[in-house]
Amino acid sequence: MQVIQVNQNEAGQRLDKLLTKYLNEAPKSFLYKMLRKKNITLNGKKADGSEKLSVGDEIKLFLAEETIHKFSKREIQTISDINLDIIYENDHVLILNKPAGVLSQKAKESDVSLNETIISYLLSQQKITTQELKTFRPAVCNRLDRNTSGIVIAGKTLLGLQEMSALLRNRDLSKYYRCFVKGVIKEQQLIDGWLYKDEKTNKVTILSKERKGASYIKTQYVPIANGKDITLLEVKLLTGRSHQIRAHLSSIGHAIIGDYKYGDKTINDWYKKNYNVTAQLLHSYRLELPAMKEPFLDLSKVILIAELPHIYHKIQKEKMS
Repeated sequence: MQVIQVNQNEAGQRLDKLLTKYLNEAPKSFLYKMLRKKNITLNGKKADGSEKLSVGDEIKLFLAEETIHKFSKREIQTISDINLDIIYENDHVLILNKPAGVLSQKAKESDVSLNETIISYLLSQQKITTQELKTFRPAVCNRLDRNTSGIVIAGKTLLGLQEMSALLRNRDLSKYYRCFVKGVIKEQQLIDGWLYKDEKTNKVTILSKERKGASYIKTQYVPIANGKDITLLEVKLLTGRSHQIRAHLSSIGHAIIGDYKYGDKTINDWYKKNYNVTAQLLHSYRLELPAMKEPFLDLSKVILIAELPHIYHKIQKEKMS
C-alpha cells in the first residue's frame, strides 16, 4: 500500500487527474476499476475520480508494490553540472539569467533544457523530492529563444507557476530588452504592425496591414548609446509574439547584430570574425513587477536586472563614444 498526502502543488485538481500523473503508465480503465473496487480510496472512502482535491487529503493505493512500480515508470532527467545564474529566489519562484545557447524548454526528447537544470538544482538543494515530481514539475513560465539571453521566470510550486504565468499572460509586468542593432538611431519611437508566422519555416514576416492569421504587435525602443554604424537600444515589448523584437527591428532597417535569420549577413560575419559573436545580441535585461499580494509580497513592485554578458560591455567600449 502507498499513501499520497495532497499538498499545495496537487490541490485544486480532480482525483483522476492526479492518479493519471502518479500512475502515468496505467490505462484509465484500470484506475476507474480500482476506484470502483475501493483499491484506491480518498480520505478512507470510496471515490469515483471526479472529486476535487484539497490540501491534506489522503489517497490510499491498496495495490501491490510491483503494480505501482509497473504503472509509475517515469524518468527524471537530471544533470550533474548545475550552473544557474540566480537573480532572485523565494519559496515559490526562481528568476534566472539565462545564457545564450541554452534552451528554455526541450525541443526534442534528447535535449537538456533550463527545465532539467532547475529540477536538478531543486533536488540537489532538497527543495523538492522525486516523489513530489511524480505529480508536479517545476518549469519556466516564459520562454526565450535559444540564442537570446536574460531573464527567465520559473515556478517552483504550482502557485508560483500559476501566479507568474498569469502576470505574463495579462501583461501585468514590464519586460525590457537590450540589443545592438545595425545603423544609428537617435530618437525613441513606438512602432506597430502585424506579425505573420510561417509555422513550416519558423520565421515571421512583419506586415503594415492586417491579414488573416496575423497578430497585431507594438514595440517601443529607446537608444542608449550610438556608434558610427551601430546603436544600443532598450526595447519594451508592448505585445509578446514569437521573434517580435528581431523581426520588427529588421523590418525598419535596424536588424539585431548576430541575427542570421532576420539580419544582415555581411555585418554579422564581421562581428563574428572580430568579436566572436555567435548569437543575436538580444538580452532580456530588466523586469518590473506590479504590486503583489501574499504570498508574493516580497516581489511587490520589485525591479530585477539580469547583468549584460561581457561581450556587450566590450562592444560598447570599443564601438561607441
